[in-house]
Amino acid sequence: MDRSLSAVKKMALAKHRLFTLLSAVFALVAAAVHPMQTSSTESVATTDKVQAMNIFQALVLGFVQGVTEFLPISSTAHLKVVPVVLGWGDPGVAFTAVIQLGSIAAVLWYFWEDLRRLVTGALRAIANKDYADYDLRMCWGIILGTIPIVVFGLLIKKFLPDFDNSILRSLGAIATASIVMSLLLGLAEILGKRRRDFERLQIKDGILMGLAQSLALIPGVSRSGSTLTAGLLMGLQRETAARYSFLLGIPAITLAGLVEFKDVLQAGLGDTGIAPLVAGIISATVFSYLAIVGLLRFLKTQSTWIFIWYRLAFGIAILAAIGTGVFKNS
Repeated sequence: MDRSLSAVKKMALAKHRLFTLLSAVFALVAAAVHPMQTSSTESVATTDKVQAMNIFQALVLGFVQGVTEFLPISSTAHLKVVPVVLGWGDPGVAFTAVIQLGSIAAVLWYFWEDLRRLVTGALRAIANKDYADYDLRMCWGIILGTIPIVVFGLLIKKFLPDFDNSILRSLGAIATASIVMSLLLGLAEILGKRRRDFERLQIKDGILMGLAQSLALIPGVSRSGSTLTAGLLMGLQRETAARYSFLLGIPAITLAGLVEFKDVLQAGLGDTGIAPLVAGIISATVFSYLAIVGLLRFLKTQSTWIFIWYRLAFGIAILAAIGTGVFKNS
């Protein structure tokens, strides 16, 4: 009976968290509608508008975003390639930025208890001047590990303002990045010792994984893929590397999503409207959560070779399609 009551309470708490997170996301989108519709033409000229699409297309792209954001296969690559294959065209950076809010909600929902424990533990350690405390060291690792991607991201925005429309976002570049990262992840699987669990993480692990995370600024690399590769090379167990990658990614994904969303506020909704955006966010939230749960369970007993071979085949297929004229290298 006690177990049943405990399970019911946990389920109710999970539903409450999901409702709260989705409500916040939807409120943010709804509040943005008015500024988007009244933004000036000068602002619109600086950023791509959200491309026109229906609710079904938004649900499909939300699924693609959710599944690929946390699996080591690159969400950017798939959000560029999948709609092209389906004949919908590139949805653009703006729509990707909006539905990424769903992935942010999902990762916060899944790791809420971990984050609460780490923050309260770190604050307690600071109050007690216990600077060797595990929770405090974990927080420092996440903070220091976030710095590289923030710095490089700001440098790109300052010196390469048209980066999202550059050749690095072309299908050819994305395919090449996918192939290179598949080879690096394969190398990590072969060389990685996989001896250290979550309790043996150090601050330097956060810094090194943070440097690897900054490579995800290149479309097609995959934030999850680069950090998982680094974690395996550092001797972490697969599940530990993935879990730490997710925790480390929370500030990075949130900051990136909010920055891109700010640009979308200036650019406008275009011909899409609010309903497809909400549908895309819901879809991304649900499938992001399922991807997190599924990957962590999978890596407890399995290797990453399925993702390695998939990324290799994915990249080769794109290059072949470009070479035969099926795809344009744009």
